[in-house]
Amino acid sequence: MSEKDENLVNEEMMEEVEVSKASDKKNQRRWYIVHTYSGYENKVKSNLEKRIEYMNMADKIFRVEVPQKTVTQIKSGRKQEKEEKIFPGYVLVEMIMDEDSWYVVRHTAGVTKFVGSAKKPIPAKESEIKKIIHRSTAQVQKVEMDIKVGEKVRITSGPFAEFVGDITEVYPDKAKLRAMVSIFGRETPVELEYKQIQKL
Repeated sequence: MSEKDENLVNEEMMEEVEVSKASDKKNQRRWYIVHTYSGYENKVKSNLEKRIEYMNMADKIFRVEVPQKTVTQIKSGRKQEKEEKIFPGYVLVEMIMDEDSWYVVRHTAGVTKFVGSAKKPIPAKESEIKKIIHRSTAQVQKVEMDIKVGEKVRITSGPFAEFVGDITEVYPDKAKLRAMVSIFGRETPVELEYKQIQKL
């Protein structure tokens, strides 16, 4: 065997050892982030949970999460709630990383890769995962509304309740808007939240 071939074999062996070495550190449960085809997050979760069951991996792969939040949409005065993914294209997996568990997750339909290098997935920081899981269980509501500059709105709550204003600016990312309201005969700019208004 030439020196070049020997180096190549050694490199491949080292790569295989990387995955098991990562798990040998106390053989601990860690959260890993898996990249999926966009729109396949829930399918990957379902496929992976089935694989865990029939491949008897429940002692190594514990939880599969697709972080979501509830979004409230107000269209034509009607409230609708829908689930929105916090990180489209990603699924969180709590597992003990070794060659078997890596194989089960990596070869689940819809999974493209682990976050990290091909043979050495990087565990996510516990603090980051806590924030993500908390965000999805806290059900933070983002309100979406089909409104635009120039439209009239009635203010339903707050100090300007029952006043009518003309929208001058819309901040969809903050679910807020600015409207000109006539108070004592003077046009006054007022900042309002979507939940404080009703379209006329």
